[in-house]
Amino acid sequence: MGHHKSKLSPEELTAIVNSTEFTEAEIRQWYKSFLKDCPSGILSKKEFKRYCSGFFSSGDPTDYAERAFRSFDTNQNGTIDFREFMCALSVTARGTFDQKLKWAFRMYDRDNDGHVTKSEMEEMIKAIYKLIGDRRIQEVLPNRLTAQQRADQIFSKMDKDGDENITLEEFKIAVSQDPSLVLLFQDEKETPSNEEPKIKEESGAM
Repeated sequence: MGHHKSKLSPEELTAIVNSTEFTEAEIRQWYKSFLKDCPSGILSKKEFKRYCSGFFSSGDPTDYAERAFRSFDTNQNGTIDFREFMCALSVTARGTFDQKLKWAFRMYDRDNDGHVTKSEMEEMIKAIYKLIGDRRIQEVLPNRLTAQQRADQIFSKMDKDGDENITLEEFKIAVSQDPSLVLLFQDEKETPSNEEPKIKEESGAM
């Protein structure tokens, strides 16, 4: 892979500032770090999964990273460029609760059809269980439910009209009543302004 340009153009910088909650200085700092880990300026799915593995060392992030990558890759071309990366990071790290809920919903909605089916719910919960690891699962969810039992419980809470599909509105209502349904998406930690950001630390913490 060839090397990407070392600086963002003024137009690119302005576009990212207008699309995120980051300042110009922060974006430049992130760009420097992004190029250090991705000299091509493009983050592949394989690289993304490797970064997630480095962050979630106690569990297996493979399935979760697959879904997260799809959410980052907004133009669905199989790679994540810097602008896509920053837009996604802005939501997960500094977005409003509503923005985070929409992000979480997209993670559950695997085929992006605007509805979450029971099978999609089961797949996502199993991915979260694998991501966290057995030990922390018992700390976060002390009732010792299996991934299948937890998925069934969540789906029944959300599917108020019983049509076997969860809409974004149903999702929002359920989460407002039980925030633990998307607890991973709320546990964000921003990089202190005096530290250089590390892609592998931030991109995994969704």
